[in-house]
Amino acid sequence: MGQDLRNWTPEEESFWDSKGKSIATRNLWISIPSLLCGFAVWLYWGIIAVQMINLGFPFAKSELFTLAAIAGLTGATLRIPSTFFIRIAGGRNTIFFTTALLMIPAAGAGFALQDPNTPMWKFQILAFLSGIGGGNFASSMSNISFFFPKKVQGYALGMNAGLGNFGVTTMQIVIPLVMTFGLFGGEPLILENTSGTLIGKIPAGTETYIHNAGFVWLLLLVPLAVAGWFGMNNIRDEHVSPNIPNPIGAFSMISFMLLVGFATAAFGLWLLLPEKVGGSGFGVSKWIVLPIVIALTVLLLKFIPGPIGQNLTRQYKIFGNKHTWAMTVIYTMTFGSFIGYSAAFALAIKVVFGFQHLMVDGVMTHSTVNPDGPSALMFAWMGPFIGALIRPLGGMLADKIGGAKVTQIISVVMVASAVAVAYFLEQAYSSAAPEQYFYPFMGLFLVLFAATGIGNGSTFRTIAMVFDKEQAGPVLGWTSAVAAYGAFIIPKVFGEQMGAGTPQYALYGFAIFYTLCIVINWWFYLRPGAYVKNP
Repeated sequence: MGQDLRNWTPEEESFWDSKGKSIATRNLWISIPSLLCGFAVWLYWGIIAVQMINLGFPFAKSELFTLAAIAGLTGATLRIPSTFFIRIAGGRNTIFFTTALLMIPAAGAGFALQDPNTPMWKFQILAFLSGIGGGNFASSMSNISFFFPKKVQGYALGMNAGLGNFGVTTMQIVIPLVMTFGLFGGEPLILENTSGTLIGKIPAGTETYIHNAGFVWLLLLVPLAVAGWFGMNNIRDEHVSPNIPNPIGAFSMISFMLLVGFATAAFGLWLLLPEKVGGSGFGVSKWIVLPIVIALTVLLLKFIPGPIGQNLTRQYKIFGNKHTWAMTVIYTMTFGSFIGYSAAFALAIKVVFGFQHLMVDGVMTHSTVNPDGPSALMFAWMGPFIGALIRPLGGMLADKIGGAKVTQIISVVMVASAVAVAYFLEQAYSSAAPEQYFYPFMGLFLVLFAATGIGNGSTFRTIAMVFDKEQAGPVLGWTSAVAAYGAFIIPKVFGEQMGAGTPQYALYGFAIFYTLCIVINWWFYLRPGAYVKNP
């Protein structure tokens, strides 16, 4: 327990059966809840911002929803340095330290939310720090990939990602519930607007303990940090982490690389955000800013002097492999869609079905509250729940019939369901009674979530089969880093198209992207003479 491992050979059946399986399983079951907390802390600003509006915090809606954007962009950017932590610092050191770091934004949010007069810049800093939780996925997936043999990579990575992604659902269920009672004491705030939980609506005038939304995660993070330190392992073999420094040295390296990611994310946010919320006000397009942030992060990490830069030179060989770029696009289709839809789903339900869409003096308006509209907080958890729950099934199916084949099937389903959701979205957003379209919209969106989950599991299998053991871990981290920008892009596109009165165009655009992924997957892995046949 906790010791460093050498001569780790999971592909040898005798070693795996006698020793390896039990150690790998222990590391997996500590990794999963740690990753779950990372997702929860990363994405909880979407739920918190809605409740801040309901409680009358003195901020404009546009200011509050920048919190989710800040966390989304930062979390995705931090995945780039996190991709390379395992070889440099070791798995045990990395998971322990990055899990412990989540206590900072969680505790900070708890304290800040106790006072409605807390200035916006403090919430922005806390959202910025919450990005640590988003970055943790890359290092977690890279770490677990080294523990398991290829024959069960789809299952192991699907379990880690799928159950870890339950952090989104867990957060969407837990936060509204824990705000209803004084779990951590403190003075309650009074709801000015109706809110909701999994079990029903909460009327205005109810006492609400919004600070519990931050503090509650400490109940998991503290014991998980202890479990990570005493129960996980570093693998010191040449193809994994051959030159791990002492723990203080490892934590210092991780911290320095995270600072690089924080710096580039801050620069990107400054370019993107309007001046009134601390940005440049330049209005630079997101399609320009994101490539700049990614390239700048990769380059700055590469030129870090000393052992970090030397180590990254070796790991950066993945960028010379054409399969890295193919799988980056395909993985973005699956995980990028899952995380982006998870971030946008609650707001889409609220904006489309929570208001009546009326023609007034020849102009379509969207500001009249719909008394028959569904509660977003009662339904929004279902999509991420299904997408995460079904992900291990995608890995297991891929282990049986091939990852590329499973990915191709779900890609077709994603195109069809996205187009169908677009149709009902268009009908609802131009109706005075949008609730009549809610259940078809909801059902089709759940199909879309399920497809992203299955496809996410199948892509893990493909990566594990296409790349050798040394490259598979960094590739998993890199592809997840790029895909994580879906948490920023999808809500941003939805918001822009809803503002233009054409939300269906967002789904049509995503469907076109999924069609491109079908072509790439077929060309690389399914056509006659494919580079690697149905990995």
